[in-house]
Amino acid sequence: MPRYELSVILKAMRRPETAAVLRRTVETLFERGAVVRGLENLGERRLPYNISKHNCLHTHGGYFSVDFHASPKILSGLLDHLERDIDVLRPTVLKKDVEVSEAQCCGLQNEKAKSNVTSR
Repeated sequence: MPRYELSVILKAMRRPETAAVLRRTVETLFERGAVVRGLENLGERRLPYNISKHNCLHTHGGYFSVDFHASPKILSGLLDHLERDIDVLRPTVLKKDVEVSEAQCCGLQNEKAKSNVTSR
């Protein structure tokens, strides 16, 4: 199963309400067969622009990131479910790449191979 990151902006709420929304979100992932690896609170801050959602204008929001593994087939249904949640302002799912080692990054491996060939 590929690894994904769910970034959500929740409307500004008190801690118990925020915890309930996050619990609902993670339970939705579990129900769809996902394996959650981590949940990170990125803080509450002013939104870069006002967001109108469910007939309310929002100026502040809580930013959260959920790291999970899931089948690609569940993503459209998950996003549809989160779009309908009245407490979620912006859900976004990003596919996380496999981490690349430093030797493979920026062509360093190719440069080392070239220098070994020319030094012989």
